[in-house]
Amino acid sequence: MGLLTPDPGLVFWSALTFGLLVFILKRYAWKPILHAVKSREETIEYALAAAEKARAEVEDLNVTKVQIMDEAKAQRDDLIKQARDIKKSMLDDAKLKAQSEADKIIAAARVQIEREKNEAILQLKEKVAEFSVDIASKLLEEELQTSDKQKAIIDKYLQEVNFN
Repeated sequence: MGLLTPDPGLVFWSALTFGLLVFILKRYAWKPILHAVKSREETIEYALAAAEKARAEVEDLNVTKVQIMDEAKAQRDDLIKQARDIKKSMLDDAKLKAQSEADKIIAAARVQIEREKNEAILQLKEKVAEFSVDIASKLLEEELQTSDKQKAIIDKYLQEVNFN
């Protein structure tokens, strides 16, 4: 027999062994192997779905984070603007109050100065009047010691006075 021609007994026993092997594998090994492969496939699909879901959640979180950051920046800018406006308003109010107080103080000082000036003028007039009277009385005392001088002064004043 040649190498290429099979022996019928060998073919029979090989087919029988192969069939028995297929039966044993089908009975005991194929179901657990297929079950393990299917389980592994489901686990991989679940892991891929979970990874996709996690990726989508991360993208959503990034978008949310950007929105929150934008809102926070806008709120910060609004707060800074409000603080600046309040500061400006407070400074303006303080300036107005200070100017008003200064105007009141200046007005009061002017009134006080005018009053003191009038009092000083009045006192000066009184002093001048006193000095004038003192000087006049001293002059008259000296001038009117003789009767000739008295007569001359009376005549002079009588000529100045007009009786019309």
